[in-house]
Amino acid sequence: MPRTGAPAEASTPRGALTAPRAAWLIGPALVAGVAYLDPGNVASNMTAGAVYGYLLVWVVVVGNVMAWLIQYLSAKLGIVTGRSLPETLGLRIRNRWGRRAYWLQAELVAMATDIAEVIGGAVALNLLFGVPLLWGGLITGTVSLGLLLLQSRRGPRTFEFVVIGLVVIIAIGFTYGVFVAPPDPAGIASGLVPRFEDTGSVLLAASILGATIMPHAIYAHSALARDRFAPAGRRHRPPVFRDESPGARIPAPLDELRGIGTARLLRATKWDVTIAMLIAGTVNLCILLLAAANLAGVPGTDTLEGAYAALDAGLGPAVATLFAVGLLASGLASTSVGAYAGAEIMHGLLHIRVPLLVRRLVTLIPALVILAIGVDPTLALVLSQVVLSFGIPFALIPLVALTAKSDVLGPFRNRVATTAAGVAASVFLIALNAILLWLVLSGS
Repeated sequence: MPRTGAPAEASTPRGALTAPRAAWLIGPALVAGVAYLDPGNVASNMTAGAVYGYLLVWVVVVGNVMAWLIQYLSAKLGIVTGRSLPETLGLRIRNRWGRRAYWLQAELVAMATDIAEVIGGAVALNLLFGVPLLWGGLITGTVSLGLLLLQSRRGPRTFEFVVIGLVVIIAIGFTYGVFVAPPDPAGIASGLVPRFEDTGSVLLAASILGATIMPHAIYAHSALARDRFAPAGRRHRPPVFRDESPGARIPAPLDELRGIGTARLLRATKWDVTIAMLIAGTVNLCILLLAAANLAGVPGTDTLEGAYAALDAGLGPAVATLFAVGLLASGLASTSVGAYAGAEIMHGLLHIRVPLLVRRLVTLIPALVILAIGVDPTLALVLSQVVLSFGIPFALIPLVALTAKSDVLGPFRNRVATTAAGVAASVFLIALNAILLWLVLSGS
């Protein structure tokens, strides 16, 4: 029995969502999930394992659970409304200067994201082939531009296949070492108990969560879901719900245009998000466990270069090389998704479209400048996570609020328990990121 107020799903054969068809709907969350496997995550998890062993295993697990809820809400907004989060906010923020101010902070978040991802790719190219960091950044930026051109010319499905292929490389690169040198099961179990050891462990916990749940992933996922499930062959007007009575079951126009009931599409999306978060969570956990089991107490492992050297010395060149390959794939895939999010932010909030090359250069130049002036790459990664912390409330709060509104999602609005969980996750993340900012700015 459908729950009260849920719209009726299409009864025609086109509306039936068979198992093969459901599998074909998987993809947007896997692309958005690349944001959870970017070089910022690698640096945070590697440092946490090397410095505190298994202490912060629970942070990775909790972060992944919260990420599932947040990414599902983002995808739901894009699917039900046919608009991304930036588009929805661009329509609801009526004040021109308010909309521009919101765009500015979101644009800074996109730039900070690009800094972390381009630098990660540059470091990987330097480790693998000795390419100078500046040239490595240019190569990473150029390849990501090629991926974006692929997305704009060949459509979202081709882009998904390429990014998912990079995710496979990332997974192999970062998990191989755990099988070569397995972690201690008792240590893993002890790490599941929530606790901190000192101020530094709080800082790293906030860094892990800040690197895990990033604003641009929220913006991007709503746009990816919108594009992926847009009715073929026509532009549509987003649906207007008229669910005025408790028993009303009025199908949204998008159901008819897609040929798939929105409720069934959302069920498939839950599987999509679950698969993506399982992959991202497993990889991030493996990075921390690899460092906890093999790099604890080893000097110099607080940098990506130091971690690579320690893996090479302790576990051999194969593990170190695969780690660097995973880092390279991470940089290439995540910077492409980050640039996609940046383009969507500009279009949705400013109602303008900028040529792809110009848009890419806007966010690429700051990363190249940092590499050119010789700033320590790992320090730049950490500071970029601090900038991202500023943007988390601006993405999380509107997302939870909008998905709880009946005038936005109609009968698909959040249940009370879902909204409560979203509010709890938002408060927890914002509080931890506030602690992160205070610790960094105070020098603690």
